[in-house]
Amino acid sequence: MAKSRQSREALDKLHAQVAAATKSARENPLWEMHLDDVRPLADGHVLGTTHSGWKNPYPSSDPRSLLLEYQFANFHDRERFKISLMSRQSGKDFTSEGEAAEDCQARPGTEWMVAAPSERQALDSLEQGKTWAQAFDLVIEDYQEKREGGSETLLKSAEILYSNGSKVRAVPGRPDTVRGRSANLLLTEFDFFDDPGATWRAILPSITNPLKGGEKKVRLITTPNGKGGAADKIWSKNEIGKTRWSKHLVTIYHAVLMGLPVDIEQLKEMFDDPDGWAQEFECKFLDGSNVLLPYELIATCESFEATEAWNVTDALGGGPCFTGIDFGRQNDPSVTVTLQRVGGLLITREVNVMKQVSSPDQQDRMRAAILSSQRTCFDYTGPGIGLGDYLVKEHGEWKPEQHKMGKVELCTFSAGFKRLIFPRLRRAFEQRELMIPVSRTVREDLHAMMQTYNGTEYNYWSPRTKEGHSDICTAYALAVRAASGAVTSSFPPRSPGRRTRNAGRRI
Repeated sequence: MAKSRQSREALDKLHAQVAAATKSARENPLWEMHLDDVRPLADGHVLGTTHSGWKNPYPSSDPRSLLLEYQFANFHDRERFKISLMSRQSGKDFTSEGEAAEDCQARPGTEWMVAAPSERQALDSLEQGKTWAQAFDLVIEDYQEKREGGSETLLKSAEILYSNGSKVRAVPGRPDTVRGRSANLLLTEFDFFDDPGATWRAILPSITNPLKGGEKKVRLITTPNGKGGAADKIWSKNEIGKTRWSKHLVTIYHAVLMGLPVDIEQLKEMFDDPDGWAQEFECKFLDGSNVLLPYELIATCESFEATEAWNVTDALGGGPCFTGIDFGRQNDPSVTVTLQRVGGLLITREVNVMKQVSSPDQQDRMRAAILSSQRTCFDYTGPGIGLGDYLVKEHGEWKPEQHKMGKVELCTFSAGFKRLIFPRLRRAFEQRELMIPVSRTVREDLHAMMQTYNGTEYNYWSPRTKEGHSDICTAYALAVRAASGAVTSSFPPRSPGRRTRNAGRRI
């Protein structure tokens, strides 16, 4: 009895400490400060410490001991409707998936649906949930993935079934995938769905009926994606009526001041994009942006006739080939995309991804594609200038206005140039002119490119991930541009011989 009483007392003490820590985290004065006042506080802040001196009360054996101050405040907010505008790199999915896993453990038979802009993000979020489930001793009884066809086709859903009857189902955030399932909702990067407004309308009926599984919770976590969008409307909504949103704003400065060990200046220097920084890390609603190539549009051009690797001798007797090359900078790969015109179609023949390959080696690996193609459009920006000069010296420059009719067009990536090539790529998809491989990697890279609007003009931008910066999409846009000029012959007279299949990393 004494031992039981001591355990109860220890548990009551922990509950009191958690309640106090939650109150302290929520009432941190940083939340009420203007961004201009928070920003300078992060300069010189000791990474990994908290500006307020806040401490996580959970013992190290408890997975919730990993929560940082801002994550702790969010995690313990039990309001039914919760929207969190959070900086990139701040652990949005880690925090929210932890809350869902805790709920699945505490309430057997609980169901959660996780939706994300892409299948990669949906599956990554689900992996965070698996990690939390293991920490909470939730036993995974079954895991299933459903796709449109084979293993590389579009994801319909992925589902974890726990031994206590709880379920977590991850889906790409589209109206057709979220409709009709009654469950608690976690919508991650909600503002970057193909059509967040339509998805929200499709999902609303599933959370209004409390008869199955009780009252449903809604968790929207996202970085902002434009004024007037779905997240902006919810965030800016006056709290009148019965629906009240609990709102959390976590910029990169809040996160660092509350324990996130990230060097802001280094991150900002690497990002090198003021508008992108304001949106992705300072959580500002810019004028607007949309996905350039929605999943449904990409799917119409996927074909098993398109290939990711081939031998250039396969082109002999076929139609003319055209190549686009996006030159990698820093951590981004270089990508070569080769298209062959067959009738009225541009069929993908190769998608060659070269990561952490030196410029001389890249030049060697690009040679066969350039020689086999009538024209190559090359990313002649930043570090690409040097390699571009070597390619022009070897293959000749294509610049008809100066009577230069070589193979390589040097393309400088200005805002104006982007407004030429990316709408043209979109039209190629809309007109079913392009055939691309059935490949998750290609699909995810194409889907990541955004069309942004700053009030006066359009631009194009993509978030940088560990896979790159929509480098495949850019190479496709360049290849389509290369194919837009006049065709001079069915195949170039020079034959470079047989290309090896291990030239670069194929997807």
